[in-house]
Amino acid sequence: MILQGKTGNWEIICGLEIHCQIISKSKIFSSASTEFGVDANQNVSFVDAGMPGQLPVLNEECVRQAVKTGLGLRAEINKYSEFSRKNYFYADLPQGYQITQFVHPIVGEGVVTVDLDDGTTKDIRIERMHIEQDAGKSIHDMSPSKSFIDLNRAGVGLMEIVTKPDFSAPEEAGAFLKKLRSILRYLGTCDGNMNEGSMRCDVNVSVRPEGSHELRTRCEMKNVNSVKFVMQAIESEAKRHIEVYESGGTVEQETRQFDPVSGQTKVMRKKEFAHDYRYFPEPDLPPLVLNDEYIEKIRCDLPELPDAKKERFIKTMGLTKYDAAIICENREVAEFFEKAAAGHDGKKVANWLMGDFFAMLNRKNLSVENSPVSAENLGLLVELIESNVISGKVGKEVFEIMSETGENPQKIVEEKGLKQVSDLGAIEAIIDKVIAANPDNLNAYRNGKTALKGWFVGQVLKESRGKANPQLVNKILDEKLA
Repeated sequence: MILQGKTGNWEIICGLEIHCQIISKSKIFSSASTEFGVDANQNVSFVDAGMPGQLPVLNEECVRQAVKTGLGLRAEINKYSEFSRKNYFYADLPQGYQITQFVHPIVGEGVVTVDLDDGTTKDIRIERMHIEQDAGKSIHDMSPSKSFIDLNRAGVGLMEIVTKPDFSAPEEAGAFLKKLRSILRYLGTCDGNMNEGSMRCDVNVSVRPEGSHELRTRCEMKNVNSVKFVMQAIESEAKRHIEVYESGGTVEQETRQFDPVSGQTKVMRKKEFAHDYRYFPEPDLPPLVLNDEYIEKIRCDLPELPDAKKERFIKTMGLTKYDAAIICENREVAEFFEKAAAGHDGKKVANWLMGDFFAMLNRKNLSVENSPVSAENLGLLVELIESNVISGKVGKEVFEIMSETGENPQKIVEEKGLKQVSDLGAIEAIIDKVIAANPDNLNAYRNGKTALKGWFVGQVLKESRGKANPQLVNKILDEKLA
């Protein structure tokens, strides 16, 4: 993306740091629960509260989930990693430090391929991924004079995924976050709910003159909590940098906060450097050493990921690239589609899924898991239409009934007498009736207004309440109107 300034064109250089909450029943270094939504300070152990003499114990499930994520990101798994203490003081960090990984992370370089709106793809390089403990939460809006601390989140396991500065447009960052969230959900390692804080994004932005290869000073926007806001933050901050440079100023390296209301960023603090945190090896945890057998066992248990599933749907089910991308973005939707398409025309099932089915879910504010229309019944509905038992128009009527009752479409068709009429004599009688009632239109058709054939088809279908076989209607009309 090229931004136009007063003195010339500018390029955006952006990288992301994404904090993803690990799906596990207990925290990364204690046995306290990770359940979301409980009362404040209910899920807090002595370790989480920073009590003297309490030692951390590494949660093996968090390690397994991290390795699984690394493999899903096509990244190198480091068989040797170690923990460090990142020292800083804040009220919601009772230990006075955060246990993290600094020099030796558990996951090395990887790559994620994103689909862009113009039909192209782009590889986004992953620099590293490390695991660490989360801090608590400070609440500033409950009192005009006090801040409150909730430690339920303190000690929850996080995966921090750091990208290379490969984004040159807000849309690329948005596509990456959606793709990453999809991969994590397929893997079952993070639920990706940004509104609940289980996936948070730090955005690093700088700009440079178009065609330049220099890397200028970057600023970081902390804890941006939606894909939309990440995209807005990138564009807003890039424009701020351009204004500073073009006015003769200097961009300072600092941590900023994005305000969704104003659409602007504001200073939080001057950017810290690694030495400001006084990193040193965590004395209470030994190095983490993995072997090939452990890693390969996790690799063998990986599910089919979005890209592989998308390619399979294109090759074996006749989906377009666009259809497959939409359906495979969500694991539950992809699984629903595959059940619905079993034994049926995959492309036609996809059309119903992305049309009437998605519209019904949006109207009722439902997820696919809570749909009143089952995958099997959607497939049966498509089959009834394809086998000419009912017409497409009647199919929509049947679907509306299904969306209210959840009933089998075959049962609905039988009970309401909606089967398509394919009896030649019955259809011919309806056509004769329509023609006899409209002699003026018949004469107009025979005098050259052939577009009226569509009108006659509509009248016949209306007279038959949509049950007449359209193919037979067209065939008989051709004979009768001649």
